Amino acid sequence: MTTIHLKLEDNGYPIVIGHDIFKSIPQYLRKLALGKDAVIISHPKIERLYGAKLSASLFKAGYSVKFFNVPEGEASKSASCALGLIENIAGYDVHRKLFIIALGGGVVGDLAGFVAAIYKRGIPYLQVPTTLLAQIDSAIGGKTAIDLKYGKNLVGAFYQPKAVFEDSKVLSSLDLRQIRNGLAEAIKYGVIKDQILFRFLEKNYVRILKCEPAAMNFMIKRCAKIKADVVSVDEKETKGVRTILNFGHTVGHAIEAAGHFHYHHGEAVALGMRVAGRISVGMGLWNIKEEKRLNDLITCVGLPQKIEKIKFSKIMDLMRHDKKFVAGNNRFVLALSLGRCKVVENVPTNIITQAIQSIS
Repeated sequence: MTTIHLKLEDNGYPIVIGHDIFKSIPQYLRKLALGKDAVIISHPKIERLYGAKLSASLFKAGYSVKFFNVPEGEASKSASCALGLIENIAGYDVHRKLFIIALGGGVVGDLAGFVAAIYKRGIPYLQVPTTLLAQIDSAIGGKTAIDLKYGKNLVGAFYQPKAVFEDSKVLSSLDLRQIRNGLAEAIKYGVIKDQILFRFLEKNYVRILKCEPAAMNFMIKRCAKIKADVVSVDEKETKGVRTILNFGHTVGHAIEAAGHFHYHHGEAVALGMRVAGRISVGMGLWNIKEEKRLNDLITCVGLPQKIEKIKFSKIMDLMRHDKKFVAGNNRFVLALSLGRCKVVENVPTNIITQAIQSIS
């Protein structure tokens, strides 16, 4: 096992990465002293795959376990689902000292973290991500949220978990689409912060698509360390540092919502990175040869090349509601070179339009 420490002024925590580590979770829980009653928020498929194994390790260590499942998919990140969970948890919470475990992918992690943040003004929670995307990105950093009809993640809170446990063994059960979905975020990290990682992905994406442990573990650790380092400097995105993690997300989130989540998050981000790369070149910031390397890698991995069956006007409308915009001014993370980027405000509308239309 490898432990990466996310250092914060308050409430820093370990990110524990390893293979077949569910049985080791209780030993960390004893040190954290969160309570003896675990509420696991998940969905039925994940409970069937991993619920018995996680429950057995917790029971053995003296913890009680209660599952509350939500439907699979982005639709569960809703106010009605969050409030329904809170009602169920409150009914169960009689003479107990609860903590929450988010067992699932990004949707479960965002929703469970949000519920933990607002129930009783905050109770402890753990992230146990079961998708590649969640392990390298969404489970780390304490962003919790639900969606509104106007866009993704518009209601939420910064609320850090007490620990993150990343078991690479669970990734072998993912289908190819889910692996590609996570790879999009890994590509993002390579562009914004780590040219060594980017080159590794160029040379080893086939091994990663096959879930080869050595290649997968290298990528997960590299990405988790980048995310932890960025968050430790700018936990609540007030210094402009954490904003770089949104490369590809401004347009990506709009594509997700405009397509009613036909595209998975990583697929939409891949399209958003193509747009951000085109804007970077259009603004004179980035070398067209490196933009081609980005587009070639996205294509080789098997991520989308074109925005299909979504109106351009709908994408533009949803972007205007994006929380990353400030006082109505657009804001994009743009590439300078592989491993370097910057945040740019007030990108001319014609450059944005041309970039989106280039892949429409």
